[in-house]
Amino acid sequence: MNDAHGIVTIDTGFQRPNFDAAYLIVEHGRGAYIDCGTQHSVPAMLDALSWQGLRPEDVDWLILTHVHLDHAGGAGALMRALPNARLAVHPRGAPHMIDPARLVAGATAVYGEEEIARSYGEIAPVDAARVREVRDGETLDLAGRPLLCIDTPGHARHHLCVWDERSRSWFTGDTFGLSYREFDNAHGAPFVIPTTSPVQFEPEPLKASIRTMLARDPAAMHLTHYGRVGDVARLGNDLIEQIDAMVALARQAHGHADRHGRLVDSLAALYVERARAHGAPLSPEDVRALLAIDIELNAQGLEIWLARENAAARPVQVRAAPAEG
Repeated sequence: MNDAHGIVTIDTGFQRPNFDAAYLIVEHGRGAYIDCGTQHSVPAMLDALSWQGLRPEDVDWLILTHVHLDHAGGAGALMRALPNARLAVHPRGAPHMIDPARLVAGATAVYGEEEIARSYGEIAPVDAARVREVRDGETLDLAGRPLLCIDTPGHARHHLCVWDERSRSWFTGDTFGLSYREFDNAHGAPFVIPTTSPVQFEPEPLKASIRTMLARDPAAMHLTHYGRVGDVARLGNDLIEQIDAMVALARQAHGHADRHGRLVDSLAALYVERARAHGAPLSPEDVRALLAIDIELNAQGLEIWLARENAAARPVQVRAAPAEG
């Protein structure tokens, strides 16, 4: 789908249709990708380019919002097909793109080699000479079109979002949550929930990042999960409200014999109730099924954050020095 501002939404095909998006911005015959999906997504990324009458050598940038594998797993493979492109990434994420061994090891430990191959394919390195570390407030140039990169922690400490003044919109990665089209109500209004992440979720920075984006009065947000959404002020307020509610649920579950199970159930109940109030055309069972993976990941992210917070709050025991005699 190509909009009036030269922004193309690409379904990367990860997991299911309309689940994982990447974007192509076209300006005066030059292109910039934002996020790229997995190695399996490379054909769809290149097809989108040809549909716009562009060649691989016409791409100047592959910009990663962060290096989680559903956003960046295919970066090395895609960069091999783009002879003139540079990879733009948060400084904290750059080492993992140059040497993805730790990313691969961590994901393999969780999912196993067979699942990694099925879902993500090869996770290839990117030549360090082609990697541009993008710091907060830096602007990338796409044929005279400025793309402003802002540090947006909360979902991950290596997360950035991209402001496109031409369309007055943000490319948000996971900072502005998840909005699947199945939840749109009869008026076409979108529904949104936050996404935490094992292991770097931080609620206050995430809320601050959302407020930073809202301060520019954007016309739209381009989410990885999934697509362009408007009604931005309402969605931003919904996200901040839900982050607080999710933190409260995590605290309530702390110390429970089945903490994880209780948190999963309470998060599911929260999203079911909010989807019902929104008018989403889904049964409670459908809501739980569509959000099953996200509920599990949100529970894990909240638990890891709470354990880290509780550990930091414990007083340090200091032994008194023996008296000199």
